[in-house]
Amino acid sequence: MPAQSQAENQADNQAENQAENQADNEAQEQGRAQERARTPASALALELAAAGRLPAFVYDLAELDAHMRSVRAALGDVELYYAVKANPDPELLRVLSSHVDGFEVASGGELAHVRASYPDTPVALGGPGKTDEELVSEVTRLHVESSGELRRLLASGRAADVLLRVNLDLPVEGASLAMGGGATPFGMDPAAIDECLDLLSAQDTVRLRGIHAHLASGLDAPRMLELAAAILEYARGVGVTEINLGGGMAVSYTDPERRFDWHAYGRGLAELRRPGEVLRVEPGRSLTVYCGRYVTRVIDVKRVHGELFAVVAGGTHHIRTPATKGHNQPLVDGAPGEPITIVGQLCTPKDVLARRVPISLERGDVVEFTMAGAYAWNISHHSFLMHPEPGFHYIGG
Repeated sequence: MPAQSQAENQADNQAENQAENQADNEAQEQGRAQERARTPASALALELAAAGRLPAFVYDLAELDAHMRSVRAALGDVELYYAVKANPDPELLRVLSSHVDGFEVASGGELAHVRASYPDTPVALGGPGKTDEELVSEVTRLHVESSGELRRLLASGRAADVLLRVNLDLPVEGASLAMGGGATPFGMDPAAIDECLDLLSAQDTVRLRGIHAHLASGLDAPRMLELAAAILEYARGVGVTEINLGGGMAVSYTDPERRFDWHAYGRGLAELRRPGEVLRVEPGRSLTVYCGRYVTRVIDVKRVHGELFAVVAGGTHHIRTPATKGHNQPLVDGAPGEPITIVGQLCTPKDVLARRVPISLERGDVVEFTMAGAYAWNISHHSFLMHPEPGFHYIGG
């Protein structure tokens, strides 16, 4: 009997501990839910869910404004252009316009979009495949990508202020995308630059202003400064004093808290720049990515061959970023649970937003994906399967 009583006591204690642990977990999750609800973005997400208005993008304009103030202060006298291709949303452009020196566009469509609201803001036009119409656009700077492009511009007789885009043979290890550093369709090797210099020296209608060199994306501040030093050395050899160093500042979807060190980058550029030189950068993703969320809801949860899946409304036809870059899209923490793969509504196995995330999801739950403020909706295949488009909502504006 004593042994039986001891066993019973142990069982009672275990049951009591399990109940207490469960209660603690539920309390912690309730606390997390309340904390999420207190954030403006999550509060709006819950309102949209209650109204049946998901999926949707939610942009925090106050967060974007604060981030831009910090970047602007870090760069000092370095000119800052925003690469519109990252996200051309009009409300984001409105916030950005008070912090940037200009916009960088890569098509006639982007140019018209910017000019419609900001006719007097400086604009640089780039892109490797400009049409004849685009070449003669009224812009502040035209980034020339080839000697053929320059010959067409000269033949038009149109005056222009140009930067020659150079593709230097420099190592770009660690880059998420390489636009230079070897044979790519972007820019010109030094031999082609020399050809352009000869063409430009024989006339005075098209004016050489400097060099443009966007070689890679996804690099940290020390690596970006190494590239900047090499680009500046080349530009000085050419004899120009206006140098556009491009964008490509690193963004980590696997570790969202690890952000590009703008202050170190700004200090480094100040040390590299010589008197009389104009330095310009044109980031996109690293400016707007953090202000956006993609919010959706769980339609179904199922287990297939032992693996758990949550099917959500929407998918990569709204936010193609995870499919394009091959990462798990970051999301707001939920209650811990069995690893679950979050997929969209598309009839393709590539419609995956995040794989084996250790959270608990049930039908009807709201899921908030963060870092959705750049290269998300605007690069996605909206018409595939003809699902409804998401809503677009703004806070802090």
